[in-house]
Amino acid sequence: MSGERKTCVVTGSTRGIGLGLAREFLARGHNVAISGRSEGSVNQALTQLEPEERILGLPCDVRSRADLQRLWDAAAERFGEIDVWINNAALATTHAPLAELPDDEVAATVDTNLTGTLLGSQVALAGMLAQGSGKIYTFEGFGSDGMTRPGLTVYGATKRAVRYLTEGLAKEYADSGVLIGSLSPGMVPTDLLIYSSRSEDPERWKKSKRIMNMLGDKVETVTPWLAEQALANTRQGARIAWLTPQKAFVRFLLPSYRRRSIVDEYEQGLDHEPGPQVRS
Repeated sequence: MSGERKTCVVTGSTRGIGLGLAREFLARGHNVAISGRSEGSVNQALTQLEPEERILGLPCDVRSRADLQRLWDAAAERFGEIDVWINNAALATTHAPLAELPDDEVAATVDTNLTGTLLGSQVALAGMLAQGSGKIYTFEGFGSDGMTRPGLTVYGATKRAVRYLTEGLAKEYADSGVLIGSLSPGMVPTDLLIYSSRSEDPERWKKSKRIMNMLGDKVETVTPWLAEQALANTRQGARIAWLTPQKAFVRFLLPSYRRRSIVDEYEQGLDHEPGPQVRS
């Protein structure tokens, strides 16, 4: 490991990108606290990570400030100061117009993606201001840049709001010693991407997959870079984005990217049906 050992907390890290980030921080010699909605999901994730002495796992519903505070306190008691806090936990609604969505799906998505990020940032800010330093990252997703698509309105609205939140907090705490920024992984085949994007119309889903196959990258490709950038960043308000407009433009031009099938491969490898609880 190069440099000082850090402690990183990642919410919603029992699968997908969150679990990938936890694995990458551990591989670089750092301490990691992971969390998920249930004790079962946390325990299952812990079996996939090593070494055990640098891992802490705790059930945590990010819609509860008390749960988030317990996660902070447990990590601080085990490892000392917390250097990096990543608000990764997210949900998505069924791919459908707003009028057709069940109330509980809408509420859970907004409460997890927006309120959960607000509460997680609040807990981390209080702790990091007390210790004098730290980095807090929010997680971007479809809609962060204002792009819209039928069936993704609720999820996109939460991610648009999270970008505003990140920019606002970066200004509020500009001179505090706490850095606040965002991570943007691009299109990564996970349960979240499949569930939130898959249309009941086979032809529409086929067209969507064609784009995602060109622009997407696997968890094990994206998370090493995101982990390195999150640790190295020294800029307040930084937006750390894997898939830039320039990179996307080049991919549309190159024939090799038009032949990719990473989303299809992910779908074929699933042993379960993706559900609304997609990154927990």
